[in-house]
Amino acid sequence: MAQESSQPQTLPASLKVFLTALAILDDLGAVAIIAVFYAGDLNLAALGGAAVALAFLGLFNRFGVVRLAPYLVLGAVLWFLVLRSGVHSTVAGVLLALAIPLRTSRGRPDAMAGSPLHRLEHALHAAVTFAIVPIFGFANAGVSFAGLTGDKLVDHLTLGVALGLLVGKVVGVFGSAFLTIRLGLADVPMGAGKLQLLGVALLCGIGFTMSLFIGMLAFANDLVLQNEVKIGILGGSLFAGFLGWAVLRLAPREIAAPPTRSPRLTTTWG
Repeated sequence: MAQESSQPQTLPASLKVFLTALAILDDLGAVAIIAVFYAGDLNLAALGGAAVALAFLGLFNRFGVVRLAPYLVLGAVLWFLVLRSGVHSTVAGVLLALAIPLRTSRGRPDAMAGSPLHRLEHALHAAVTFAIVPIFGFANAGVSFAGLTGDKLVDHLTLGVALGLLVGKVVGVFGSAFLTIRLGLADVPMGAGKLQLLGVALLCGIGFTMSLFIGMLAFANDLVLQNEVKIGILGGSLFAGFLGWAVLRLAPREIAAPPTRSPRLTTTWG
């Protein structure tokens, strides 16, 4: 018993999966916002061509094409047409990823290892991790502190962005999860308690790539406002990360009851 109590506390695997899935969905939601609210003047011819390219990608998937080359060639065409259509080209990458199959052959959707999407993910992993993301960060996160005063730190835009990450994500993530669990629409994460879910919700407030991306699009022609957005993002992310770490550090480990969707049964969240 003494040895068990001295073990370092770790986040339950269920919450790690939840955080990973939520991060992916959050980015997809950000891409949808970019597509809807930051589209320029639409070029219907290019948009129609993009729809045709996407339809062919769907046919490749449907008929079991597992070679990467056809997807990448048509994906490049899709990217060019989406770029010319007035919709932000980021959407093309998401659509291409959805079209590439996650199976090695028809009728085997469970065969993930060696699938075209799996191979592409592994091929891009090093380049994205060590080149693309760092270059994006260095290119977009530079903040000039020249003339920075206390007034700018509490400016409406700076505070709004910071509180959106720090408070908005907690209310959205923790509130939605708690409500759906209490209503019996979702299971209690195995081995997790309310404080641990709160800590994960705080970690969701760490915004960087997509937050900066949308901020730069929103204030594309105003460098002063871009700076305020960056300060808000960095400040909100810093506080969210620290508070999330503190809550997870202090939260007791809990052993949850077997997952159930019935709100009548007693669970560790009751």
